[in-house]
Amino acid sequence: MLLGFLLFYVGAVLFLNGLWLMGRIQDREIVVINVVSGLVAAAVVIQGAFGTGADEQSVRAAALTLMFATTYVWVAYNRLLEVDGRGLGWFSLFVAITTVPVFLRAIAEAGSATEIWLATNWLFWGVLWFMYFLLLALGRPILRQTAWVTLLAGILTGWLPGFLLLDSLI
Repeated sequence: MLLGFLLFYVGAVLFLNGLWLMGRIQDREIVVINVVSGLVAAAVVIQGAFGTGADEQSVRAAALTLMFATTYVWVAYNRLLEVDGRGLGWFSLFVAITTVPVFLRAIAEAGSATEIWLATNWLFWGVLWFMYFLLLALGRPILRQTAWVTLLAGILTGWLPGFLLLDSLI
C-alpha cells in the first residue's frame, strides 16, 4: 500500500513538472507539488529505513526512494532561488547511472507482469533523469522532449501504477 501511495504522488509531481516545463505552470507555483512530493517520499524513506521491521530490503528501497525525494526538493529549491539547475543536472546523471543496475536486478527478479512493469519503470526513470542531465548540466536544447517524457512518466510510471496499487487492482 505504501508503494501505491508513493507512486501516486510521483505521478502527480512528474505530470505537473511536465506541464511546468511546457510553460503551463509558473516557476513559484510548481514549488508546492515538489515540496509535498518530496515530503511524501521522505516519509516513506524514514518508515522504510528506520521504522519498525526495517530490514535490508526496506533500507535498500528507502535509499532508492531518497533519490526521488532529493530530486523534488531540489527542483523546489531551484525555483525558489531562481538558479539554473546545473547541480541538479549532475545529480540527475548520478541517479540515471544508478537506475541501470536497479532495473537489471528488478527485471531479473520479476516474477509477474506487475513486477516486470514496475521494473521497467526504473528504465523509464533512468532515461528521464538522463534527459535532465542533458538539459540542465550540459544545456542541450531538449526542453520540449523532456517536458513530454516527464508528463508521460507521470502517467505511466507514477499515477497509473500508484492508483491501481492503492485500489488493490494490481
